[in-house]
Amino acid sequence: MAGDHSDVWLQTSSFLREKERYLVVSHLHPDGDAIGSTLAVKAMLEHLGKEVVLTNESPIPPKFQFLPGCDRILPPTELDGCSFDGVVAVDVADRERMGVVWEYIPADIPLLNIDHHPTNDRFGTVNLVVEDAAATAQILYTVAKVMDIPFSSSLALALYTGLLTDTGGFRYSNTTPEVMEMAASLLRHGVNAGEVADRVIETMSRGQLALLQRGLSNLRFTADGRVGWIWLTRLDFQESGAEEDDLDGIVNYARNVIGVDVGLLFRETEGDKVKVSLRSREIVDVAELAHSFGGGGHARAAGCTLTGSREEVEPMMLERVNACLEGGRE
Repeated sequence: MAGDHSDVWLQTSSFLREKERYLVVSHLHPDGDAIGSTLAVKAMLEHLGKEVVLTNESPIPPKFQFLPGCDRILPPTELDGCSFDGVVAVDVADRERMGVVWEYIPADIPLLNIDHHPTNDRFGTVNLVVEDAAATAQILYTVAKVMDIPFSSSLALALYTGLLTDTGGFRYSNTTPEVMEMAASLLRHGVNAGEVADRVIETMSRGQLALLQRGLSNLRFTADGRVGWIWLTRLDFQESGAEEDDLDGIVNYARNVIGVDVGLLFRETEGDKVKVSLRSREIVDVAELAHSFGGGGHARAAGCTLTGSREEVEPMMLERVNACLEGGRE
Protein backbone atom coordinates (compact mmCIF):
# COMPACT_ATOMS: atom_id res chain seq x y z
CA MET A 1 0.00 0.00 0.00
CA ALA A 2 2.86 2.41 0.76
CA GLY A 3 4.12 1.98 -2.76
CA ASP A 4 1.13 3.87 -4.12
CA HIS A 5 0.91 7.68 -3.95
CA SER A 6 4.58 7.84 -2.91
CA ASP A 7 4.59 11.64 -2.75
CA VAL A 8 1.70 11.82 -0.29
CA TRP A 9 3.28 9.22 1.99
CA LEU A 10 6.39 11.42 2.16
CA GLN A 11 4.24 14.49 2.75
CA THR A 12 2.44 12.65 5.56
CA SER A 13 5.71 11.66 7.20
CA SER A 14 6.98 15.25 6.97
CA PHE A 15 3.70 16.64 8.35
CA LEU A 16 3.91 14.41 11.42
CA ARG A 17 7.55 15.27 12.07
CA GLU A 18 7.79 18.98 11.36
CA LYS A 19 5.28 20.45 13.84
CA GLU A 20 5.29 20.48 17.62
CA ARG A 21 1.66 20.66 18.80
CA TYR A 22 -1.10 18.67 17.11
CA LEU A 23 -4.86 18.45 17.36
CA VAL A 24 -6.26 15.00 16.40
CA VAL A 25 -9.94 14.63 15.51
CA SER A 26 -12.19 11.95 14.03
CA HIS A 27 -15.82 11.94 12.96
CA LEU A 28 -19.01 12.45 14.94
CA HIS A 29 -20.35 9.39 16.76
CA PRO A 30 -16.99 7.63 16.47
CA ASP A 31 -16.77 3.91 15.82
CA GLY A 32 -13.88 1.58 16.55
CA ASP A 33 -11.84 2.70 13.55
CA ALA A 34 -12.30 6.40 14.35
CA ILE A 35 -11.37 5.94 18.01
CA GLY A 36 -8.58 3.47 17.34
CA SER A 37 -7.11 5.74 14.66
CA THR A 38 -7.28 8.77 16.97
CA LEU A 39 -5.39 6.90 19.67
CA ALA A 40 -2.94 5.42 17.17
CA VAL A 41 -1.99 8.90 15.93
CA LYS A 42 -1.59 10.00 19.54
CA ALA A 43 0.80 7.11 20.23
CA MET A 44 2.79 7.82 17.09
CA LEU A 45 3.10 11.54 17.72
CA GLU A 46 4.06 11.07 21.36
CA HIS A 47 6.76 8.65 20.27
CA LEU A 48 8.08 11.50 18.12
CA GLY A 49 8.10 13.79 21.16
CA LYS A 50 5.13 15.91 20.08
CA GLU A 51 2.40 17.52 22.15
CA VAL A 52 -1.03 16.12 21.32
CA VAL A 53 -4.62 17.18 22.03
CA LEU A 54 -7.45 14.78 21.13
CA THR A 55 -11.03 15.88 20.54
CA ASN A 56 -14.44 14.70 19.40
CA GLU A 57 -17.82 16.37 19.61
CA SER A 58 -19.44 13.06 20.55
CA PRO A 59 -18.76 11.06 23.72
CA ILE A 60 -16.81 7.83 23.45
CA PRO A 61 -19.10 4.77 23.60
CA PRO A 62 -18.58 2.79 26.83
CA LYS A 63 -17.45 -0.37 25.02
CA PHE A 64 -14.38 1.45 23.69
CA GLN A 65 -13.39 3.14 26.94
CA PHE A 66 -11.02 0.29 27.81
CA LEU A 67 -8.61 1.62 25.18
CA PRO A 68 -5.68 3.47 26.79
CA GLY A 69 -5.94 7.21 26.21
CA CYS A 70 -9.71 7.41 25.66
CA ASP A 71 -9.97 9.68 28.68
CA ARG A 72 -7.75 12.16 26.79
CA ILE A 73 -10.37 12.73 24.05
CA LEU A 74 -11.85 16.10 24.97
CA PRO A 75 -15.14 17.71 23.96
CA PRO A 76 -14.51 20.76 21.73
CA THR A 77 -15.72 23.09 24.50
CA GLU A 78 -12.48 22.26 26.32
CA LEU A 79 -10.29 23.33 23.41
CA ASP A 80 -10.39 26.99 24.41
CA GLY A 81 -6.85 27.94 25.36
CA CYS A 82 -5.31 24.95 23.57
CA SER A 83 -2.75 25.88 20.94
CA PHE A 84 -1.67 23.70 18.03
CA ASP A 85 0.18 24.22 14.78
CA GLY A 86 -1.13 21.16 12.94
CA VAL A 87 -4.36 19.16 12.74
CA VAL A 88 -4.69 15.47 11.92
CA ALA A 89 -8.18 14.31 10.87
CA VAL A 90 -8.65 10.54 10.81
CA ASP A 91 -11.54 8.57 9.29
CA VAL A 92 -13.30 11.83 8.33
CA ALA A 93 -14.81 11.85 4.83
CA ASP A 94 -15.56 15.59 4.81
CA ARG A 95 -15.00 18.43 7.24
CA GLU A 96 -18.67 18.62 8.25
CA ARG A 97 -18.25 15.15 9.77
CA MET A 98 -16.07 16.77 12.44
CA GLY A 99 -19.11 18.64 13.73
CA VAL A 100 -18.44 21.82 15.66
CA VAL A 101 -14.75 20.93 16.04
CA TRP A 102 -14.22 22.48 12.61
CA GLU A 103 -15.13 25.87 14.07
CA TYR A 104 -12.20 25.62 16.51
CA ILE A 105 -9.61 25.16 13.76
CA PRO A 106 -8.13 28.46 12.48
CA ALA A 107 -8.14 28.79 8.69
CA ASP A 108 -4.35 29.11 8.52
CA ILE A 109 -3.61 25.87 10.42
CA PRO A 110 -2.47 23.07 8.06
CA LEU A 111 -4.46 19.84 8.18
CA LEU A 112 -3.50 16.25 7.39
CA ASN A 113 -6.49 14.22 6.19
CA ILE A 114 -6.01 10.43 6.61
CA ASP A 115 -8.98 8.40 5.45
CA HIS A 116 -10.24 5.43 3.42
CA HIS A 117 -13.72 6.58 2.32
CA PRO A 118 -14.12 6.72 -1.49
CA THR A 119 -16.37 9.77 -1.02
CA ASN A 120 -13.64 11.76 0.80
CA ASP A 121 -13.58 15.29 -0.66
CA ARG A 122 -9.86 15.93 0.03
CA PHE A 123 -10.43 18.81 2.43
CA GLY A 124 -6.93 18.71 3.92
CA THR A 125 -3.69 20.52 3.18
CA VAL A 126 -2.26 17.02 2.77
CA ASN A 127 -4.63 14.20 1.83
CA LEU A 128 -3.61 10.60 2.47
CA VAL A 129 -6.77 8.90 1.18
CA VAL A 130 -6.42 5.22 0.33
CA GLU A 131 -9.81 4.13 -0.94
CA ASP A 132 -9.07 0.42 -1.07
CA ALA A 133 -7.93 0.26 2.56
CA ALA A 134 -10.26 -1.68 4.84
CA ALA A 135 -9.89 0.89 7.62
CA THR A 136 -8.07 4.08 8.43
CA ALA A 137 -6.18 1.97 10.96
CA GLN A 138 -4.75 -0.03 8.05
CA ILE A 139 -3.34 3.17 6.53
CA LEU A 140 -1.87 4.20 9.88
CA TYR A 141 -0.20 0.80 10.25
CA THR A 142 1.66 1.54 7.02
CA VAL A 143 2.44 5.10 8.15
CA ALA A 144 4.08 3.67 11.29
CA LYS A 145 6.09 1.26 9.13
CA VAL A 146 7.16 4.01 6.71
CA MET A 147 8.22 6.26 9.61
CA ASP A 148 9.94 3.41 11.48
CA ILE A 149 7.77 3.94 14.56
CA PRO A 150 7.79 0.88 16.85
CA PHE A 151 4.53 -0.84 17.68
CA SER A 152 4.06 -0.25 21.38
CA SER A 153 1.31 -2.23 23.10
CA SER A 154 -1.01 0.79 23.07
CA LEU A 155 -0.38 1.54 19.38
CA ALA A 156 -0.93 -2.11 18.45
CA LEU A 157 -4.18 -2.28 20.43
CA ALA A 158 -5.53 0.91 18.86
CA LEU A 159 -4.74 -0.26 15.33
CA TYR A 160 -6.09 -3.76 15.90
CA THR A 161 -9.37 -2.32 17.21
CA GLY A 162 -9.74 -0.24 14.07
CA LEU A 163 -9.06 -3.21 11.80
CA LEU A 164 -11.37 -5.52 13.76
CA THR A 165 -14.36 -3.20 13.79
CA ASP A 166 -14.23 -1.89 10.22
CA THR A 167 -13.99 -5.44 8.87
CA GLY A 168 -16.92 -6.57 11.00
CA GLY A 169 -14.74 -8.88 13.03
CA PHE A 170 -12.82 -9.92 9.90
CA ARG A 171 -16.06 -11.06 8.23
CA TYR A 172 -16.63 -8.38 5.57
CA SER A 173 -15.38 -8.49 1.98
CA ASN A 174 -12.67 -5.94 2.84
CA THR A 175 -10.87 -8.61 4.88
CA THR A 176 -7.87 -9.10 2.58
CA PRO A 177 -4.69 -11.13 3.09
CA GLU A 178 -2.92 -7.85 3.84
CA VAL A 179 -5.41 -7.04 6.60
CA MET A 180 -4.97 -10.46 8.18
CA GLU A 181 -1.19 -10.18 7.98
CA MET A 182 -1.34 -6.81 9.73
CA ALA A 183 -3.67 -8.22 12.39
CA ALA A 184 -1.33 -11.15 13.00
CA SER A 185 1.58 -8.76 13.35
CA LEU A 186 -0.32 -6.69 15.90
CA LEU A 187 -1.16 -9.81 17.92
CA ARG A 188 2.59 -10.42 18.20
CA HIS A 189 2.86 -7.04 19.91
CA GLY A 190 0.67 -8.08 22.82
CA VAL A 191 -2.93 -7.61 21.64
CA ASN A 192 -5.35 -10.06 23.27
CA ALA A 193 -7.65 -10.89 20.34
CA GLY A 194 -10.30 -12.61 22.43
CA GLU A 195 -10.59 -9.77 24.91
CA VAL A 196 -10.87 -7.09 22.21
CA ALA A 197 -13.49 -9.06 20.26
CA ASP A 198 -15.52 -9.65 23.40
CA ARG A 199 -15.54 -5.97 24.27
CA VAL A 200 -16.19 -4.40 20.87
CA ILE A 201 -17.96 -7.10 18.83
CA GLU A 202 -19.82 -9.35 21.26
CA THR A 203 -20.87 -6.88 23.96
CA MET A 204 -24.23 -5.10 23.61
CA SER A 205 -25.66 -2.30 25.73
CA ARG A 206 -29.19 -2.52 27.09
CA GLY A 207 -30.12 0.48 24.99
CA GLN A 208 -28.88 -1.30 21.87
CA LEU A 209 -30.88 -4.40 22.80
CA ALA A 210 -34.01 -2.30 23.35
CA LEU A 211 -33.63 -0.64 19.93
CA LEU A 212 -32.99 -3.99 18.29
CA GLN A 213 -36.19 -5.39 19.78
CA ARG A 214 -38.17 -2.45 18.45
CA GLY A 215 -36.46 -2.53 15.07
CA LEU A 216 -37.00 -6.25 14.50
CA SER A 217 -40.67 -5.87 15.35
CA ASN A 218 -41.16 -3.74 12.22
CA LEU A 219 -38.59 -5.34 9.87
CA ARG A 220 -40.13 -5.55 6.40
CA PHE A 221 -39.07 -6.88 3.00
CA THR A 222 -39.87 -6.11 -0.61
CA ALA A 223 -41.98 -8.67 -2.48
CA ASP A 224 -38.90 -10.21 -4.12
CA GLY A 225 -37.08 -10.38 -0.79
CA ARG A 226 -34.00 -8.48 -2.01
CA VAL A 227 -34.45 -5.42 0.23
CA GLY A 228 -35.11 -5.35 3.97
CA TRP A 229 -35.68 -2.29 6.09
CA ILE A 230 -36.19 -1.18 9.68
CA TRP A 231 -37.65 2.03 11.13
CA LEU A 232 -36.72 3.62 14.45
CA THR A 233 -38.61 6.68 15.59
CA ARG A 234 -37.78 9.42 18.08
CA LEU A 235 -40.31 7.78 20.40
CA ASP A 236 -38.33 4.54 20.25
CA PHE A 237 -35.29 6.37 21.59
CA GLN A 238 -37.27 8.22 24.24
CA GLU A 239 -39.05 5.16 25.58
CA SER A 240 -35.98 2.91 25.52
CA GLY A 241 -33.55 5.49 26.88
CA ALA A 242 -31.18 4.58 24.06
CA GLU A 243 -28.48 6.83 22.63
CA GLU A 244 -27.04 7.34 19.14
CA ASP A 245 -24.24 4.89 19.84
CA ASP A 246 -26.77 2.15 20.56
CA LEU A 247 -27.58 1.96 16.83
CA ASP A 248 -24.34 0.09 16.16
CA GLY A 249 -24.94 -3.00 14.05
CA ILE A 250 -28.74 -2.88 13.95
CA VAL A 251 -28.91 -2.23 10.20
CA ASN A 252 -27.06 -5.50 9.60
CA TYR A 253 -30.07 -7.48 10.76
CA ALA A 254 -32.01 -6.17 7.77
CA ARG A 255 -29.26 -7.25 5.37
CA ASN A 256 -28.28 -10.57 6.92
CA VAL A 257 -31.45 -12.43 5.94
CA ILE A 258 -30.99 -14.98 3.13
CA GLY A 259 -31.92 -13.44 -0.23
CA VAL A 260 -31.50 -9.82 0.88
CA ASP A 261 -28.88 -7.75 -0.94
CA VAL A 262 -29.63 -4.33 0.59
CA GLY A 263 -30.54 -3.61 4.21
CA LEU A 264 -31.77 -0.19 5.32
CA LEU A 265 -32.24 1.47 8.68
CA PHE A 266 -34.46 4.57 8.68
CA ARG A 267 -34.12 6.71 11.80
CA GLU A 268 -36.13 9.81 12.59
CA THR A 269 -34.05 12.70 13.89
CA GLU A 270 -34.91 16.34 14.47
CA GLY A 271 -37.66 18.04 12.49
CA ASP A 272 -38.41 16.25 9.23
CA LYS A 273 -34.94 14.73 8.86
CA VAL A 274 -34.47 10.99 8.45
CA LYS A 275 -31.05 9.37 8.60
CA VAL A 276 -30.66 6.27 6.48
CA SER A 277 -27.99 3.62 7.01
CA LEU A 278 -27.40 1.32 4.03
CA ARG A 279 -25.68 -2.07 3.86
CA SER A 280 -25.34 -4.31 0.81
CA ARG A 281 -24.17 -7.83 0.13
CA GLU A 282 -22.77 -7.78 -3.42
CA ILE A 283 -24.92 -6.09 -6.08
CA VAL A 284 -25.53 -2.47 -5.05
CA ASP A 285 -22.76 0.05 -4.42
CA VAL A 286 -24.45 1.85 -1.53
CA ALA A 287 -21.72 4.52 -1.42
CA GLU A 288 -22.81 5.73 -4.85
CA LEU A 289 -26.44 5.50 -3.81
CA ALA A 290 -25.87 7.47 -0.61
CA HIS A 291 -23.74 10.01 -2.47
CA SER A 292 -26.68 10.72 -4.80
CA PHE A 293 -28.56 11.86 -1.69
CA GLY A 294 -25.67 13.93 -0.34
CA GLY A 295 -24.23 11.19 1.85
CA GLY A 296 -21.30 8.83 1.47
CA GLY A 297 -19.44 5.81 2.75
CA HIS A 298 -18.24 2.57 1.24
CA ALA A 299 -19.54 0.21 -1.42
CA ARG A 300 -21.03 -2.10 1.21
CA ALA A 301 -21.76 0.38 4.02
CA ALA A 302 -22.92 3.96 3.67
CA GLY A 303 -25.37 6.55 4.96
CA CYS A 304 -27.24 9.72 4.08
CA THR A 305 -29.86 12.10 5.46
CA LEU A 306 -33.20 12.67 3.75
CA THR A 307 -35.87 15.30 4.31
CA GLY A 308 -39.52 14.41 4.47
CA SER A 309 -42.12 12.30 6.19
CA ARG A 310 -42.01 8.53 6.47
CA GLU A 311 -44.57 8.32 3.68
CA GLU A 312 -42.29 10.38 1.43
CA VAL A 313 -38.85 9.08 2.36
CA GLU A 314 -39.48 5.34 2.41
CA PRO A 315 -40.86 4.89 -1.13
CA MET A 316 -38.30 7.29 -2.56
CA MET A 317 -35.39 5.31 -1.12
CA LEU A 318 -36.89 1.92 -1.96
CA GLU A 319 -37.49 2.99 -5.54
CA ARG A 320 -33.86 4.06 -5.89
CA VAL A 321 -32.57 0.86 -4.30
CA ASN A 322 -34.72 -1.29 -6.58
CA ALA A 323 -33.45 0.64 -9.62
CA CYS A 324 -29.88 -0.05 -8.53
CA LEU A 325 -30.65 -3.72 -8.06
CA GLU A 326 -32.15 -3.95 -11.53
CA GLY A 327 -29.19 -2.09 -13.04
CA GLY A 328 -26.70 -4.27 -11.20
CA ARG A 329 -28.33 -7.44 -12.40
CA GLU A 330 -28.07 -6.54 -16.09
